[in-house]
Amino acid sequence: MRLKNILIVVRDIEKSRRFYHDLFGLDMVLDNDGNMILTEGLVLQEEKIWKGFLGKDIIQERNSCELYFEERDIEAFVQKLEGLYPSVRYVNRLMSHSWGQKVVRFYDLDGNLIEVGTPM
Repeated sequence: MRLKNILIVVRDIEKSRRFYHDLFGLDMVLDNDGNMILTEGLVLQEEKIWKGFLGKDIIQERNSCELYFEERDIEAFVQKLEGLYPSVRYVNRLMSHSWGQKVVRFYDLDGNLIEVGTPM
């Protein structure tokens, strides 16, 4: 068995597709009417579909998991993030851990937690 995809819930699938393309270079692989697979195995699913499966409300900014990306030039990434999405909600702005890794944490357009760090 192997892990195939990670699925996140989004309100506006097209805005989310642009967000993940603009910041991380992820491209659409398949658009299946409310379910969109992006490169690297990230799946976007429209909130109304997910709510239909669960029969429960979606809780944003749950902070129980995160998408983790690595970027060597993290300062340039933060500049791009602030230029393209100036109203992004940060958990922590660019910081350095005691072991030397630089990281930034923020929410995507739907409250999904993202961390970008320099490679270890």
